[in-house]
Amino acid sequence: MADIKFYIETDRLILREFQLTDDVGMFELDSDPEVHKYLGNKPVETIDECRTTIESVLNQYIENGIGRWAIIEKLSGNFVGWAGLKLMKTTINNHIDFYDSGYRLIQKYWGKGYATEATKASLQYGFRQMNLKEIYGITHIENLKSRRVLEKSGLRFIEHFIWPEWHNIKCNWLKITKEEWEDKFLSQSFS
Repeated sequence: MADIKFYIETDRLILREFQLTDDVGMFELDSDPEVHKYLGNKPVETIDECRTTIESVLNQYIENGIGRWAIIEKLSGNFVGWAGLKLMKTTINNHIDFYDSGYRLIQKYWGKGYATEATKASLQYGFRQMNLKEIYGITHIENLKSRRVLEKSGLRFIEHFIWPEWHNIKCNWLKITKEEWEDKFLSQSFS
């Protein structure tokens, strides 16, 4: 664990940087068509695709100082999915070089509050450790549960927009500022 830079514990979860050995869990996650219902319906077909994704995230840690984290369930030690912040370096909704809060969970872990728990911890990291001024969130307009996760985590709906690079779908654009987060969550701790 000496080489692990990102490691956060919540009540039920561990958020840590990805490891190449997360490939099996990533395959379970990203090969599921239900997981990809609002992501363009393009689940992966091979575990090698997942290894490429993990390597890309590992490079983001080096290049951007941040990237999505693996979510591990404390009780079982199982890979649940991923969550965390990502520096978005392409223009999305007339914004560039902004931080996006995202998550994706294996279907059997849906409905347990894990996405909200991980998102709140990610926001705390972004505002406390990274001293970010604002964090955004994006969801498919029909993905009401995902939007609800972001709203329960403190983000507020700003507008709808069309995302051409993501299959021209209509999306929700949400945001939280550091001041809004401090007003709402400063008294909470995720150690």
